[in-house]
Amino acid sequence: MRSDTMTDPAPNLDDYRLIGGAGDRAAAAGLVNGDWYKCAVPRALMKELMKRDDAHAIRDTALWFALVIGAGALMGWAWTVGTGAFIAAFFLYATLYCGPADSRWHEAGHGTCFKTRWMSEALYQVACFMVLRRPTRWRWSHARHHTDTLVVGRDPEIAAPVPTDLLTMALNCFAIKNAPTEYARVIANAFGQLNAEEKTFVPEMEWPKMVREARVWVAIYAALIGVALYFQSWLPLFYVGLPSMAGAWLYNFFGLTQHAGLPENVLDHRRNCRTVKMNPVFRFLYWNMNYHVEHHMFPMVPYHALPKLHEAMKADCPPAYSGTAEAYREILPALWRQRREPTWHIVRPVPATPN
Repeated sequence: MRSDTMTDPAPNLDDYRLIGGAGDRAAAAGLVNGDWYKCAVPRALMKELMKRDDAHAIRDTALWFALVIGAGALMGWAWTVGTGAFIAAFFLYATLYCGPADSRWHEAGHGTCFKTRWMSEALYQVACFMVLRRPTRWRWSHARHHTDTLVVGRDPEIAAPVPTDLLTMALNCFAIKNAPTEYARVIANAFGQLNAEEKTFVPEMEWPKMVREARVWVAIYAALIGVALYFQSWLPLFYVGLPSMAGAWLYNFFGLTQHAGLPENVLDHRRNCRTVKMNPVFRFLYWNMNYHVEHHMFPMVPYHALPKLHEAMKADCPPAYSGTAEAYREILPALWRQRREPTWHIVRPVPATPN
């Protein structure tokens, strides 16, 4: 792979701050609320793809919760058996509890997975709690992510900033760094305190909602700890709380394929997003977010319609990766190289002319 010629100064991690970072330079360059490239998709087809229904999400959500409940029952049994069995059962439970919750909060936040609005909101609130993402904060964070995808100093959700911080990425495989920070912010929100950077993308009218949600979370965790102390058992914390960390590896495994190693500050999702072919199990767990170019270009298309959207626009996009193995054969060397060469990035073979 080669990298484009970079005229900007070499990036550093301070550039990613939303206050005092590179946001002003991005605005001056016309990258803020920019005019993004869109593939040509027939209007009639797009109208069909954007239709919402409840059936797909009800089926998939019921199956997901059935798997979580089954794994939870197995973990309860393993608690009485022995340490080895319990560790294996807890890992399975945490993976199913937290990993898929990431794509569920994401899709429910877009409001596309269900036709019935309250169903999307209910799933959003539950999945946010499971994956440890404060609902209102992350709703607006993700809106900014879509508006200014990988625009340095604007996008609060850049998962692999450069130069690559491998230690932080390794720790966050199990949310060892992220989770304590998020818990601290929940407590701060519960006392009415909001982070200054979060105020730059969360509208002021939504700040009281952040406080209310945080107080509900604190009450839940306080009750959970009370139950654990009353029964003199750590088991309740293995059902709620700890799985949000232990299961984070799965959404990190999937999520890194989205943008890692690709160029920042470009207004073309074909260049800064990946579409990766995945097997049916991965696609269920990830709710088709492996079709990430398609999702970013047309975020109002429901998850279950993304494979059809992919077929409609693939001639105007780089070839999809054949699987996660192929994607990671590109990602891992890129992250390693970006430790020392932060201006380097992967260049995808984008078609020269629109389809």
